[in-house]
Amino acid sequence: MIAVKGTYENGIITLERKVRSKRSLKVIVTFLDEESKQVTQRLTSEDFSFRRSREKSKGFIGSLSDAVIEDRKSEL
Repeated sequence: MIAVKGTYENGIITLERKVRSKRSLKVIVTFLDEESKQVTQRLTSEDFSFRRSREKSKGFIGSLSDAVIEDRKSEL
């Protein structure tokens, strides 16, 4: 599978780069909502604090690794 970004305007799709192929290819065109172009805020080292992490996990009893695994399994 090849993924190429592009723009649709006035009935014309313009790809951001050329796709070379010796045979014809089937395509699926998906129109993205403007909302899906949200910018994701990136974390920096200032977003982490060892002291705050220790304070938040002070009353935790058990394996933090097991708790993280269980939490991720519940989201599947």
